[in-house]
Amino acid sequence: MITLGIDSGTQSTKCIALDLDNGKIVASASQAYGLIEGLPPGHMEQDPAAWIAAVDATVRACIQQLAKKKDRIRAIGVSGQQHGFVPLNKKNEVIRPAKLWCDTSTASQCREFEAEFGGVDGLIKLTGNSLPPGFTASKILWLKQNEPQNFKALRAILLPHDYINFFLTGEKCMEYGDASGTGILDVRTKEWCRPLIEFIDPDIEECLPTPASSRRAIGLLTDALREEWGLAKSPVVSAGGGDNMMGAIGTGNVQAGVVTASLGTSGTLYAFSGEPVVDPDGEVAAFCDSTDRWLPLVCTMNVTVATEQVRNMFNWSHEELEKRIAETPAGAGGLVFLPYLNGERTPNLPGGTGVFHGLTTENMHPSHMARATMEGVTLGLAYGLNRFRQLGIQPTEIRLTGGGSKSGIWRQICADIFGVPTVCLRSAEGAALGAALQAAYACSAAEGKPVRFRDLAEKYVTLDEGTRCDPDADHGGIYTKLLTRQSDLTTRLHAAGYL
Repeated sequence: MITLGIDSGTQSTKCIALDLDNGKIVASASQAYGLIEGLPPGHMEQDPAAWIAAVDATVRACIQQLAKKKDRIRAIGVSGQQHGFVPLNKKNEVIRPAKLWCDTSTASQCREFEAEFGGVDGLIKLTGNSLPPGFTASKILWLKQNEPQNFKALRAILLPHDYINFFLTGEKCMEYGDASGTGILDVRTKEWCRPLIEFIDPDIEECLPTPASSRRAIGLLTDALREEWGLAKSPVVSAGGGDNMMGAIGTGNVQAGVVTASLGTSGTLYAFSGEPVVDPDGEVAAFCDSTDRWLPLVCTMNVTVATEQVRNMFNWSHEELEKRIAETPAGAGGLVFLPYLNGERTPNLPGGTGVFHGLTTENMHPSHMARATMEGVTLGLAYGLNRFRQLGIQPTEIRLTGGGSKSGIWRQICADIFGVPTVCLRSAEGAALGAALQAAYACSAAEGKPVRFRDLAEKYVTLDEGTRCDPDADHGGIYTKLLTRQSDLTTRLHAAGYL
């Protein structure tokens, strides 16, 4: 049995073929695309046709690589970028380009929601989440206010992965995980929040698919695509999910204690929970996952973007950066870095900037600045991890992904700062692997042979034990003090209007 996992992101789409008999990825392909250019500041949009073309091309490439094995394809799963707004008309045509997760042009609409419902506290009481510009709800209100003719034509609202599912099956639907990122799903009841819908427009309720289980198969591949792709039998298509939800499955983050940390340009930290985790301060996103449980999540805006700035500033290779940081003592000689180069989401500092604090004649040195930067961005994630702990989530292992996880010294710094062991995965596929595993789950259930996500993870998600790092007790106290100092500096500078 082979399942296809499709990961449709902001920059590219990737498809993998997972052979469930031996656990190997036996085919893969990717295709890049870009954003629509020339838009006003804050507007980040993409033509959904680019996703469909990339899905078609990458699936075809995988099928070609599989050759005679292609008839073993039994299921397809889709991971997609969260929060994007795909509006369809009565002919199921895309009305306008999709506004993406990174689109910040809807800030005024977010303020309208807050004013109507009693601020962030009121929104959290309604849905479990605040409503930042990235979420889908503000994009729908923006369409009504700025493009009334397009809003009048609106008949269906889909998220990016839902639109790809529609292309594959002809079915318009939403599952709990990705739907929780719209901002209009009550994550506790997993139902649409009627007051928010009515505030946008009562008529949009008919445009929204009823959210349903993430565990199900939503249909079969259409006969037209099956024939075009040269398959003898139509594979099952699972409900799919958002990229973070699929990344959780793909990293084995399907049981309590496991936390995934992504060290990419930005940083993401998420955990499994058997019940809703609602942060009264709104710093932890209260998402549902794509196994019908919950996925509390923290996002920071500055991780490798900061370390790359330092590396380029001193014209170092990645190897030289690693060497310099490894040679510098933990704590960087008392130098602490506030890593808010692009503003920050957690803590909420949209106008934040970076700060080096504690410079002396002894630590004003490239190596100390590099170490302080790597420590600073990791402390930023630790701030989120501590919020997890305060909300009852107790991490026992951190699974590292993203470009930063390739660094041995960074993996050790993570273990020391987080205070729990860290380890990487043998496969870097993440969301695509998660989509393939969810497809296997849905297919097995449809055939009356149910499996558990935990069993799938234990069998197909392999840890790279050579990357495992245990916390250094001697460094733990240093980093506890640095995190307190970083948090205190952030609070004081923000209160004074400097962040």
